Amino acid sequence: MNLKLLNALAQPPLTTNNDYKALVCVLLAGGNDSFNLLVPTESDEYAAYTATRSDLSLLEAQLLPISPLNTESRGFGIHPSMAGVQQLFSQGNLAFLANIGTLIEPIAGYSEYRSGIKKLPLGLYSHSDQIQHWQTSVPQSREAIGWGGRLADILMSTNANQRISMNISLSGRNVFQAGNMSLEYTISNQGNGAEGITPVSGYGNNGLLQRIRDQAVNNLLEDVYANIFQSTISSLTKDSIDAQKEFADAIAQVAPFNTTFSEHYLSKNMQMAAKVIAARERLGFSRQTFFMTFGGWDHHDEVLNNQLNMLGIVNNALNEFYQVLEELNVADKVTTFTISDFARTLTSNGRGSDHAWGGNQIVMGGAVQGQRILGQYPDLKLDNNPLNISGRGVMIPTTSTDSFFAEMALWFGVSPNDLVKILPNIGNFYTPGSATPPIGFLDI
Repeated sequence: MNLKLLNALAQPPLTTNNDYKALVCVLLAGGNDSFNLLVPTESDEYAAYTATRSDLSLLEAQLLPISPLNTESRGFGIHPSMAGVQQLFSQGNLAFLANIGTLIEPIAGYSEYRSGIKKLPLGLYSHSDQIQHWQTSVPQSREAIGWGGRLADILMSTNANQRISMNISLSGRNVFQAGNMSLEYTISNQGNGAEGITPVSGYGNNGLLQRIRDQAVNNLLEDVYANIFQSTISSLTKDSIDAQKEFADAIAQVAPFNTTFSEHYLSKNMQMAAKVIAARERLGFSRQTFFMTFGGWDHHDEVLNNQLNMLGIVNNALNEFYQVLEELNVADKVTTFTISDFARTLTSNGRGSDHAWGGNQIVMGGAVQGQRILGQYPDLKLDNNPLNISGRGVMIPTTSTDSFFAEMALWFGVSPNDLVKILPNIGNFYTPGSATPPIGFLDI
């Protein structure tokens, strides 16, 4: 019996005010080598980059130049496969978060790291641990509840629709959207998105088998059960089937987009997310989160060739998604962000890179204070670098996931008093209720 779903259904809806907002989380699973995503181009810094990265470095002539509004004389370029991201950045609709990572508390540098006086995330270089910590922002333990789930526990009653979760997943079960009372609603990027009982088909049956099967299922669900567990399961199954039909019908009514999406599944996931957003009023949503995974970023070999293809896929998906949000006139109501297990070592292992810590992420949306690099992009020299904790070039993060997520939660409508319920470590990095935002990339 799903007690969490029963709890959610029992919550009374609040009156909606047509103030729609959505968060879209894109997990680049495997650990993106993000110091080739965003590269310094000022002469001394680029020289340090090439000296450290060696055969993993990109030629300066290949980099797509950007002109951040907040880095003074420091120049930067982005990966050559990301022309759409370059344009979004230049238009002020996209920003980079520099040297961000999982932290329990601030760590000033190598001395504090080595002293043992600072708590470190569990499984610092472990894929499974770090993917989990990015989704929970509680890296001192292996939590099963994600910050998106805790967010939904607080805000789900703002949606008129309590039959379909505000947390929509295009990648199945995930930690990010798992709450104490809320669950993700899993959809596919095909057809009308709804996943449920597989239709019955067969040559020449003219729908007869489907009708027989539907009637049999309805008879089972409409029966009166004396056993409370059987009754509850029957009720939940019927609610699920009804929600599936409601969702599919709403998506079916979405008009075709003018924007053409690429064939990769990440773009198709973005396209389906856009359809759900387009159906928000019909479905009764004022707040939603979306989650999707793009895997394969564990590039211990051939990092340059792999990233050329894969960052191009991310570029296309983000660019297409933003275009369709503008079509729908909701670009300022949707904030999209990337997460990844960790960055990679700055040094090469021979055509590849290995597990590291702090790295760079993307945040996109009409409400984003774009054309900026937020946080502190680190010096990429290895010697006498207080942030480097390894001869391989592993950077201590200077911005925490808590600060990143807190700013989005506040924009989403969470009260400053509730931030600690969503992000238990936030007090180590930010004072809730402060007159200034945690980082400064969103209009709050």
